[in-house]
Amino acid sequence: MVLSCSNLSKAFAENQVLKDISFHIEDYEKAALVGINGAGKTTLLRIIVGEMSPDEGTVTLSKDKTMGYLAQNGAVDGSNTIYEELLSVKQNLIDMEHGMRICEEQMKHADGDELEQLMKRYNDLTHAFESGDGYAYRSELIGVLKGLGFAEDEFTKPVSTLSGGQKTRVALGKLLLQKPNLIILDEPTNHLDLNSISWLETYLLNYKGAVLIVSHDRFFLDRIATKVIEIDQTKATTFEGNYSDYAVKKEQLRIAALNAYQNQQREIKHQEEVIEKLRSFNREKSIRRAQSREKMLDKMEVLDKPTQVNTDMKLKLVPFRQSGNDVLTVEGLSKSFGSLTLFENVSFSIKRGEHVAIIGDNGTGKTTLLKILNELVPADSGTFRLGTNVEIGYYDQEHHVLHSEKTLFAEISDDYPYLTNTQIRNTLAAFLFTGDDVFKQIKDLSGGERGRVSLAKLMLGNANFLILDEPTNHLDIASKEILEDALNSYEGTVLYVSHDRYFINRTAHRILDLTAHRFVNYIGNYDYYLEKREVQMAALPVESPSASASRADTIPAPASSEPGKQDWKSQKEEQARLRKRENDLKKCEEKIALLEERCSAIDAEMSDPSVATQSVRLQELTSEQSDIRAQLEALYEEWETLAE
Repeated sequence: MVLSCSNLSKAFAENQVLKDISFHIEDYEKAALVGINGAGKTTLLRIIVGEMSPDEGTVTLSKDKTMGYLAQNGAVDGSNTIYEELLSVKQNLIDMEHGMRICEEQMKHADGDELEQLMKRYNDLTHAFESGDGYAYRSELIGVLKGLGFAEDEFTKPVSTLSGGQKTRVALGKLLLQKPNLIILDEPTNHLDLNSISWLETYLLNYKGAVLIVSHDRFFLDRIATKVIEIDQTKATTFEGNYSDYAVKKEQLRIAALNAYQNQQREIKHQEEVIEKLRSFNREKSIRRAQSREKMLDKMEVLDKPTQVNTDMKLKLVPFRQSGNDVLTVEGLSKSFGSLTLFENVSFSIKRGEHVAIIGDNGTGKTTLLKILNELVPADSGTFRLGTNVEIGYYDQEHHVLHSEKTLFAEISDDYPYLTNTQIRNTLAAFLFTGDDVFKQIKDLSGGERGRVSLAKLMLGNANFLILDEPTNHLDIASKEILEDALNSYEGTVLYVSHDRYFINRTAHRILDLTAHRFVNYIGNYDYYLEKREVQMAALPVESPSASASRADTIPAPASSEPGKQDWKSQKEEQARLRKRENDLKKCEEKIALLEERCSAIDAEMSDPSVATQSVRLQELTSEQSDIRAQLEALYEEWETLAE
């Protein structure tokens, strides 16, 4: 075992973030930490690495084990070049190598004991150097840099000139080269393109150590994870297997927990109704039974209602009107910035109803193409035209469509002045902004919150052609699934850029791979792209594949009709039994009411002074009341049995 977390708890003021969190990481295990935004994943990582203290519980790193942590914004030294920054990790090997060279030079001029001592030191250094894989560290360093998407001509760039995402990649490279026994990664794929993510997956799969990852990249987690630790409602639950295994088991557990909760709520309501009825009978035996049931209810451990995050955010995309069949036609489009050519002479078309994903390495021009189509950036050459009745809805990954100084309420009301205050609040509430949240300024929102505001505006726009730039960035897994469902039910046309392979797999009908300054066309989802990529790349300069349909999913054979008939028969029998019980219960209550009413009438008659002197009449009434009470006793027993 590398790491053990035992009964960790953490609260901020009145907000309990983590409670009794316990799990362990074994040697060589690849574990994923998942949960909705705000669940406490990053807080837990900071506790594990010692940046924050828990209120309760302990974190134990096994003896002689090392740990490395990559935060979402990894720290690097801006005074070094990219190559120098990664080389600093290998300083011990550099020192050994330098010591070996010194020994070699000194041995040329030494003899006797001095030579023997130098040879011993040289052998010790050589052994340590070889054990540390010293002869391969420079080629390993170059391999890591290239794997993370840095070209050789970028190795000499000063770190201080890099973007935030590039600095994070440098920090990731340093951590991988350190080779700790446990690597902890917080959103490692955020600033990587598809090729770099694929390289990182392979690297981690072959890594001779344990890995703990926080990520919203489900495709990545499917390939890497052997165990999933979920943080939900301050508690941790461990699931064996990858993300897909977890999703299936989680849904099964959620359904079971929801059924248990609903059954218990029904039982509580039923018992409360029985208690109320027993008390209304107003007899000592019934009251004792009511008190007994109340004690049973007090001792019952009431279940918490399971979270249902998929129902919290509501996203429905509806085109205002249908476009023509030809939605977008691009002919001979080219774009360069100085000596950097992004793409040249690209042509493609999109038909109504298609969902087209654009993929490619970072810096190839995917976002630039979307900006050209939205007339935010001019093309160098070529043309594009929109079809009849096409109305664009644009989702910008940097959210330039939002105004930083405006409040959420003003952002919606200014663009859609025909909406009432209630309609604006309801729209924002559908995207989890309630109460005073609507008066927050856009500039004070997190990346995920800005994404939700942009999605709200997209929903209100009623466009029939959606152009989306990295729409899943900063969204947690539950929000991604809501967006996927909304796009899959959308009747308009979609063109988007994404690095989220799981998202592409679920939503794309076609993929345009921007590579070597041109588009390669794949008529299918991401799995189809992986299957056909080598064939397509070998066939360049042909632009589109000969295959015209994606691989079809296997449809399971329909189950035999006999079990269905049997289930239907059982359901009808159960429904008939329940109807009979309800009728019997109703009849029983009616008899009780009539007899209680007659019993009260007898009491009133016996209290009449004129009857008090009639001994025969009193005897008749007393005998009748005795019979009624006997009948009532039996009916009370029958009612209680039927009520169960």
